[in-house]
Amino acid sequence: MNKPNNIKDSELLQDIYSNVKMGSDSIINLLPKIKDENMKTYMTSQLDQYEKYALNVRSQLISQGIEPKEANPISKLGAKIGMEMKSMQDSTTSHMAEMMVQGSTMDVTDLLQKVSIYEKHPECRNSVKLAKEIIAFEEKNIEKMKEFL
Repeated sequence: MNKPNNIKDSELLQDIYSNVKMGSDSIINLLPKIKDENMKTYMTSQLDQYEKYALNVRSQLISQGIEPKEANPISKLGAKIGMEMKSMQDSTTSHMAEMMVQGSTMDVTDLLQKVSIYEKHPECRNSVKLAKEIIAFEEKNIEKMKEFL
C-alpha cells in the first residue's frame, strides 16, 4: 500500500501518467487525418513511445497500491472535439504539425512546472528523472514536427 513518504512520488507519477495518456490520445485522434506518410510514420513511433511510458508509470503506480486515474471522460471528449474542429477547418500537414507542436509545448511546460515542484523531494528522484526524460522526448517531437510546418 502507499506509504506516507511516497505520496509526493505517486502525485508526480499520476501527473506524468496523465501527460503521456493525453499525448497518446491526441495522436490516436489525429492519425486518421494525417496524409503525409513520413509524418504518419513518425507519429506512430511517437505513439508507441507514449504507450511505453504509460505502461511503465502505470506499473509503478500499481506497485504503490494506486490505480492510475484516467482523464475525465468529459475532458477527453472536449479535447477530441476541439481537435476535430481544428482539423476540419484545416487538415493540411502543416496545420496538423502545428497542433502537435502546440500540444507537446503544453506538455513540456506542465512537466517543467512539476519537476520544479517535486525535485525538492528526495523520494521523487526517480520520477523526476523520468519526467525529465519525457521532457526531452517531447522536445525532440517538437523539433521533428517543425519539419512538417
